[in-house]
Amino acid sequence: MLALLLIASSAFGSEGYILGAGLEADSADGLGATLIGELGITEKTWISAAVARNTLDLAFRDDLETWYGDLGIDHWFKPFGFRAGVAYWGDKDSLESRDWRASVYWRVKEFSVAGDYESRDLSFDLATVDLFPARRGGFGAEGVGLTAGFELSDSVSIGLSGMDYDYDVNLRLDNNRGLLELLSFSRLSLINSLVDYRAYATLGLQSGQSRWQFDVGTWKGEVDGGTTRTATIRFLNPLGDNADVEFSLGLDDSEIYGSVTFFSVFLYFYGGG
Repeated sequence: MLALLLIASSAFGSEGYILGAGLEADSADGLGATLIGELGITEKTWISAAVARNTLDLAFRDDLETWYGDLGIDHWFKPFGFRAGVAYWGDKDSLESRDWRASVYWRVKEFSVAGDYESRDLSFDLATVDLFPARRGGFGAEGVGLTAGFELSDSVSIGLSGMDYDYDVNLRLDNNRGLLELLSFSRLSLINSLVDYRAYATLGLQSGQSRWQFDVGTWKGEVDGGTTRTATIRFLNPLGDNADVEFSLGLDDSEIYGSVTFFSVFLYFYGGG
């Protein structure tokens, strides 16, 4: 749904804060803006928050405006830790969700692995469109996944992650499907949050004070059964001693909405420690 919602709490070992702001746009007339922040309460405990707003240009109705909000906590017992969070995303006049998530992880200098769980409470309230009658209802979903990271050297790292979801209704057969498919226009659309599974791989390369990151991934839509493959290149570069800028350029190849390119720019500010 969003290119970047939360940044990793990689600064464990000191108190401090991280603030970030960014914009993302895609070739399907989607536009998103994001604010994020992390605060070190202690050397091993961080809280994080994010808020984002997306706007989509739709042909069959007024522009669709969606919101995202997230609040989380991360505590590292060394080497074990846990993360927990709650999030809201959606548009009250179409589709929205309240999500709860938790992770238990183990991390040492060169390796980390986490088991992830997510529970989603979704509701929809969709107006009449052409031959599709107005519909209102709700359903739930649970997801389990795994995340792993490897530091191969001081300058090379790789990461793997995956999540599989189980819904308590069959969205592909339910007659809600016709309306939900009308939201499938942009990589930022709400429908792309209703996934059957998603999987990603990441390669990170440190070059002096700059960092390159290459991401590839795939996800399958729960409603339409279509598969999307994505690739992104990111470049993070310092702006002085306490700020970074990150540029991202990527491509989605979807069986549903075709090929979409996207671009984002984020600014990060650091303090404390």
